[in-house]
Amino acid sequence: MQIAIHNWMRAETLESTLQRISGLGYTHLEIQGAPESYKSSEVKELLEKYQIQCWGSVTLMLEERNLLAKNPDQRKRSVQYVLDLGQLVADLGGKVISLVPGTVGKIIPDARPEEEWEWAVEGVKEIYKFTEANGLKIGIEPINRFETYFINRGAQALALAEAVGPNCGVCLDTFHMNIEEVDLFDTMKQVGSRLVNFHVADNNRMAPGMGKLDWKRIMSTLKEIEYDQVLSVEFCPPIDRTPANPYPNSIDEAPEGLSPEQLKFLQDHGSTAVTEEFYTMLTQRSIDQLKPYLQ
Repeated sequence: MQIAIHNWMRAETLESTLQRISGLGYTHLEIQGAPESYKSSEVKELLEKYQIQCWGSVTLMLEERNLLAKNPDQRKRSVQYVLDLGQLVADLGGKVISLVPGTVGKIIPDARPEEEWEWAVEGVKEIYKFTEANGLKIGIEPINRFETYFINRGAQALALAEAVGPNCGVCLDTFHMNIEEVDLFDTMKQVGSRLVNFHVADNNRMAPGMGKLDWKRIMSTLKEIEYDQVLSVEFCPPIDRTPANPYPNSIDEAPEGLSPEQLKFLQDHGSTAVTEEFYTMLTQRSIDQLKPYLQ
C-alpha cells in the first residue's frame, strides 16, 4: 500500500506541494480537480522531477457543477467537466476519479428522487464509457449531509456504482464515514472489492492520529477486504479564530494564488488559507501515523 495527498488544501504552487511531499516520503498525488488550471505536459515534468506519481483526482463540484441538475444543459456541462478532469488524469498516468455527483454545499433538491437517480446514473454512465476506454476507475464518494443531500453513505454509493457498471467503484472517506455510518468497518466490508480509493483524515478532519479514529482497526479492515492500493490524505483543519486556538500561527492572512472559488471551498469546509508551517506539520503527522501500516 502507498500514500498520496491532495493539493487543494493550501494555496501554493504545485511544485511547492511536490517538493514538500517528496521529502516526507509520499509517493503519489491526487491532483486538484481543476483541469483548466494545469497543462499536463508541465505537470508530468514536475511529477518526474520529484519522483511522484499521479494517483488520480477528486471532482470539485462547485457552483453550477451538478449531475443532478434539473436543467439538462447544466447536467451536460457537469459531465463535460468530469470528462475534462478524466482526460487530465489519463494524461498524467493516474488511475482514479473520486466523483461526488451533486454540488457540494447544495442541500435542497431540484427534483423528485427518482428523477435525480435517473440523471445521476445517466451522467455517470457517460463518464464510465470514458474511464473504461482509458483504463481509469470511478469512485463514487459519499460525503456528509451538511455538504450534500444525495450520496451520504457507502450503501448509497455502492447502489449507484452497481447501477452504472461492473467496474464502477466507490471511494470512502474516514471523516465522512465517522459522521454518517452506523459502523464504518461494516461499511468498508460491504463495499468490499468495489473500493477503488480511500481518503483519510481523522474524525475532526485533522491529520490521521490527531483525533479519535481507530487507525489500527481501519487498516486491518482494509487488509481484510484486500484493498492494497493508495491511502489518499485529505485533511481540512477547522481553523480556530478564538484565543483558545492551539495552533496560533495556522492562519495565512495573505494567501497567494488562491482563486475566490478555491477560497470559498476552503471556508465552506471549516477552514481557510493556512500557513506553510501548519500545513507541513499536518502533512508530516499524516504520514507518521500511516507509515507503519504501509508495509
